[in-house]
Amino acid sequence: MTNIMTIKNLKKNYHTLEGEIEAVRDFSLVVKKGEFIVIVGPSGCGKSTILSILCGLENKYDGSIEYNSNNKPVIGYMLQQDTLFPWRTILNNALLGLEITKQLTKEKKKNTINLLEKYGLGDFINHYPSSLSGGMRQRVALIRTLAINPDILLLDEPFSYLDSQMRLAVSDDVYKIIKNEKKTVIMVTHDLAEAISMADKIIVLTKRPAKIKNIYNINLNNRGSPIENRKAKEFANYYEKIWKDLDIHV
Repeated sequence: MTNIMTIKNLKKNYHTLEGEIEAVRDFSLVVKKGEFIVIVGPSGCGKSTILSILCGLENKYDGSIEYNSNNKPVIGYMLQQDTLFPWRTILNNALLGLEITKQLTKEKKKNTINLLEKYGLGDFINHYPSSLSGGMRQRVALIRTLAINPDILLLDEPFSYLDSQMRLAVSDDVYKIIKNEKKTVIMVTHDLAEAISMADKIIVLTKRPAKIKNIYNINLNNRGSPIENRKAKEFANYYEKIWKDLDIHV
């Protein structure tokens, strides 16, 4: 796989009334095209801060972010909640990213409709979010992000607002769509089992300030969907090692 992005010595400090807080320290990572990378770490360690920097929401930081082309890749950011507007139809919600970035054309609208139809939402195009299940709403949110054709997809705890049973089903659903569309992903999650079942590579962070403690390349025999991957014989071994790395005490 070719490199798509190289992050070097990323550092981020926040200034508060109490003084300066160091959020991220010397974070370096090479992202390859088509990789599914998951970042895990203790709560509040700086995981979401890293995503905010990568998508441009945070522009004051030290270090560098380099791309393997002359043009900056298009980055899509999928938030924790689906943030669908209740007064907009499913199609109009899915078109929102294109509208905001002033990219909405007949061709891109047609492509968005094709995505909705391809992933089981064709019959709901003119419906409103209130008529959809939690899993279907999350699928719309993903398609809204995919509609801008991102080179890199950032997912910030995308399943955290779903109950455990729905979370499993939706993570399976979203994973299949992402792999089918051949997208490069960086995801943040608190759920270690979710991370192992979805990732090609897991980045383990320390407590704040976030530094890389370890990197795991996840190699599972007969890799399949996230639900199937949880049954892999290597799964428990990865879980035990990464849990020890997280060093979380209740």
